[in-house]
Amino acid sequence: MSRPDLSIIIVSWNVRELLQNCLRSVLAETKLALQIIVVDSASTDGSLEMVAEQFPQAELVACRENVGFPSGNNLGLEQANGRYILLLNPDTIVHDGALAKMVSYLEQHPQVGVVGPQLLNEDGSVQSSRRRFPTLRTAFFESTWLQPYAPHSVLDDYFVRDVADGETAVVEWVMGACLMTRQEVVAQVGGLDEKYFMYSEELDYCRRIHEAGWQVVYYPQAQVTHLSGKSSEQAVTQRHINFNRAKLRYFRKYHGRLAAGILRLFLLKSYSWQLILEAIKGAVGHKRPLRWQRVKAYWMVLRSGLRPAGY
Repeated sequence: MSRPDLSIIIVSWNVRELLQNCLRSVLAETKLALQIIVVDSASTDGSLEMVAEQFPQAELVACRENVGFPSGNNLGLEQANGRYILLLNPDTIVHDGALAKMVSYLEQHPQVGVVGPQLLNEDGSVQSSRRRFPTLRTAFFESTWLQPYAPHSVLDDYFVRDVADGETAVVEWVMGACLMTRQEVVAQVGGLDEKYFMYSEELDYCRRIHEAGWQVVYYPQAQVTHLSGKSSEQAVTQRHINFNRAKLRYFRKYHGRLAAGILRLFLLKSYSWQLILEAIKGAVGHKRPLRWQRVKAYWMVLRSGLRPAGY
């Protein structure tokens, strides 16, 4: 049997219908020889049975627990034997020809180690998916309560707003909802860092690839719809914890213990302040169920301590 052009790894957890639609869109690709690997993180919604019955060409890896995104992808990488490798979220719809375009781009640009498509929202609008590496200053604003007050220059640089949505560009990292790389890159840098359970793993991976001398490219001629965050919506409190632990792991790993410690104290104080505000609003009777739900979530975040895994 000849070697596949592209190995596609999809890590899924309890998103049966989304996974079904994703696989249908992938199989519409007729110009490439595909290896499809579905890693199921102990879903309880019939995902395994659906894949086995409707997509027998897919290779199934059934986990006994929710192993997280990096570990799941690494299990897929162990089986991947294509010339190119695609990490793909199950909450995506691949547009016609997108995969072939990305493979063609990598074939024509041997210095490129990662290529990411233009991600679209469900309504067809462009979803931000290209980034520069975050600085400590960025970290205090991005995805915190201070984000609305951030200097424009900070977030404009981070989100690469100086590059038009339709312009192909060398960036520093791309979102992991759809990320294509080479078998040679994986052989050189290894798999994803499994200390990230969810979030920031693609940032870390692109940084390692970038530091190994490869380029990372945003390529909008290929388009993929991304129904953002459907798996993480199932566990809102854990989403807060996982997101911030991952953020802190990244800064501890690349900026040192002091930077991560300062950022951790800031995040804990931020959640404390938000908890107090939500409790006051709940006490005076404004949207009480929502306020108490948030109080509980923020309290669980504080109890976690937000200590990054591995340190």
